[in-house]
Amino acid sequence: MADVEQNAAVPDGSSNGSDAVNGTAGRFVSSAEGTALAYGSLLLMALLPIFFGALRSVGCSKSKNASDMPETITSRDAARFPIIASCTLFGLYLFFKIFSQEYINLLLSMYFFVLGILALSHTMSPFMCRVFPAQLPNKQYQLLFTQGSGESKEEIVNYEFDTKDLICLGISSVVGVWYVLKKHWIANNLFGLAFALNGVELLHLNTVSTGCILLGGLFVYDVFWVFGTNVMVTVAKSFEAPIKLVFPQDLLEKGLGASNFAMLGLGDIVIPGIFIALLLRFDVSLKKNTRTYFYTSFLAYIFGLGLTIFVMHTFKHAQPALLYLVPACVGFPVLLALFKGELTEMFREDKNAKTSAVWEHFKLIEGKTKAVCQICDLKLAYHNSTSSLKNHSSVSSMPLVYCWSKKKKQTAFILAQPNNNLSVLKVLLLKDLCVLYH
Repeated sequence: MADVEQNAAVPDGSSNGSDAVNGTAGRFVSSAEGTALAYGSLLLMALLPIFFGALRSVGCSKSKNASDMPETITSRDAARFPIIASCTLFGLYLFFKIFSQEYINLLLSMYFFVLGILALSHTMSPFMCRVFPAQLPNKQYQLLFTQGSGESKEEIVNYEFDTKDLICLGISSVVGVWYVLKKHWIANNLFGLAFALNGVELLHLNTVSTGCILLGGLFVYDVFWVFGTNVMVTVAKSFEAPIKLVFPQDLLEKGLGASNFAMLGLGDIVIPGIFIALLLRFDVSLKKNTRTYFYTSFLAYIFGLGLTIFVMHTFKHAQPALLYLVPACVGFPVLLALFKGELTEMFREDKNAKTSAVWEHFKLIEGKTKAVCQICDLKLAYHNSTSSLKNHSSVSSMPLVYCWSKKKKQTAFILAQPNNNLSVLKVLLLKDLCVLYH
């Protein structure tokens, strides 16, 4: 993960970005007030996406909108993530060593321009729903791209949106153009906050054990790549993208044209954030009308990040934030669960989480509507005929729906209750059958 740094220079239109991390560290000494303002602002900006992303993750898990469905991280994903992240980091390092930094960053700017607009638009959508005037018409639109015809017809893109979404998209596009042209730190932070909030909201750990595996692996990853090599620092200096939050330490002296920044990587927000969001959902599942584990982990994050900043400021050296955040965010909630006698319940595998590991869109061959289906980690039986299904008396009265999974390139016979609205469905594992129900 990217780390907490100080005295970093971020391009604002007058810089080519070659000093993106420490290029001016030796030429500027920040005032005590400027340093305190920068650190305090970074801390506040880190807390916002975690707090609101966690709250939105609860609603996201109950959403009936296919576009808002979360991606679930399993224990296997968590174990592989540090390896994938290391390969990606080292690959970027080699790219910047071999190819021209200018062209790579141009390609990255275009990529994050599109990605940032979509992320910021999604972030603004709930707010726009509240402030959108009731007097104005809110028209519905659908963007649909298909391939083939008849039974082989496939949906490539199916996106539904309305007038509010178009307004959000327009505002986000202005920010995107501002970022591409000027690389201004405010535009960078708007995109960064949007990425972080969407990450906390839409990335769901399936169990606390998975969260411990992920955070533990990235703890080692962060420490190794910061203290063991110069790879992360080199990539951070060369990489021009809104993957970090920055705040100027010379804001009081130079205003919005400031160029010497303290920074915090988005990974140090999103990774602990999805664990904190998991604990909030665990609080909700306990049905005690308390948010003890959420607030404990949230305060632990504040403590860990504050300690990171203190150590970095004391030793004048970039710090791997996860070195302090992981023990705090995992340790405090676990100790609390041990004290309350809920440790077993906290680490108990959630069977419901298994049925939401992967969300997939199915095209109904015998029907015009679409079903959104959860495919669990368990191996579901796919049948080539209806005979084996109809032999089950418990479900023989239910109509059979033949579905094709574009993602898995497989077909499945799925049972549905009569007269159901197949636009939004859940999945129940019934013996070896995948049964859809409301």
